[in-house]
Amino acid sequence: MTFRKCSTTPKFLKRRTHNVARLRVMGIDPGSVTMGVAVIDFERGRATQIHLQSVSLKSFGLFTARLGAIYAEVDRLIDAHAPDEFAIEQIFMYRSPESSLKLAQARGVAIAAAVGHGLAVHEYMPAVVKQAVVGTGRADKLQVQHMVKRLLSLTDNPPADGADAAAVALCHCYRRTSLAGISADVVGVEKTAMQLLAQSRYRRRSR
Repeated sequence: MTFRKCSTTPKFLKRRTHNVARLRVMGIDPGSVTMGVAVIDFERGRATQIHLQSVSLKSFGLFTARLGAIYAEVDRLIDAHAPDEFAIEQIFMYRSPESSLKLAQARGVAIAAAVGHGLAVHEYMPAVVKQAVVGTGRADKLQVQHMVKRLLSLTDNPPADGADAAAVALCHCYRRTSLAGISADVVGVEKTAMQLLAQSRYRRRSR
């Protein structure tokens, strides 16, 4: 499912850049039942949605068949959208070792598809993604959906897993452009000041 962009430019996120070329990033929220996929363009501080989807894998039946579907879908979307870089959420441990193992395998298959296309893989913990996009590492799915909708100027609420994938891609863009020396100039309301403050704190802790 693809969502239209609002015609108005979002006022809450403006950045000054130094003629940095467009960056196209594919973000993945891995899962063995539902996988989130997003492709965004990031240029001069503005993010544009190219593709955003929650891919249901239930119809493929057996777990091994679902792994094959993950590989095929990621491979197809890389061919279709030609991302420059690939970002994926890092694994975190569930209470169930079996669930953790299945997530790890689903994640590994998606990574294999990206590596097969020669893409470097960038990995981010869920809390880091939430902090970069929402402003707190404890944000829930509704908060992530809300901020992704605003940051990408979507007219409709994105599906939960697709929003998580878009958040991973956005997190990578913010980290990538920060490392490239882009300064952030916030003219904003609501959560924007908190969002960029959180990013700044994270960068200081990472040094």
